[in-house]
Amino acid sequence: MELRFADAADLPAITQLINQAFSVELFFKAGDRITLDEVQRLFENGRFMLLEENGRIEGSAYVELRGKRAYLGLLSTNPARQRSGIGSRLTTAAEEFARESGCRFMDLRVVNLREELLIIYKKFGYQVTGREEVEAEAGQHFTQPAHFINMSKELGHR
Repeated sequence: MELRFADAADLPAITQLINQAFSVELFFKAGDRITLDEVQRLFENGRFMLLEENGRIEGSAYVELRGKRAYLGLLSTNPARQRSGIGSRLTTAAEEFARESGCRFMDLRVVNLREELLIIYKKFGYQVTGREEVEAEAGQHFTQPAHFINMSKELGHR
């Protein structure tokens, strides 16, 4: 599998992949996870890292550099390829990119209703750092009460 940064031509495929990967959230959230317009806005502020095989994007992660901190979001794997190491490879690559870019910490947030994600990210060394309420606009798509759990990891030096 080839690891690379996305370019503008990849954005429709990234949008589709994210929505497929996040379809597991339909038990508490109505509709698609993200629109192409939202992906384009993120693309202007950060980078999407991709794992590609035979010309097909199998995994994607969004990384936004914010001074000494970086943000990891929208980690997405083709549902047919989940548990194959794609998410792990992307997380590690995102952390390395952030570290090489001068960041000392990687931050992320998960919705509390996805309890399995806390366990996964803790295995990667992330610690819970706080709680964040869901913005009213985003919350109107939720079918049950929810909040975000903020997590962070010190990247250290290599």
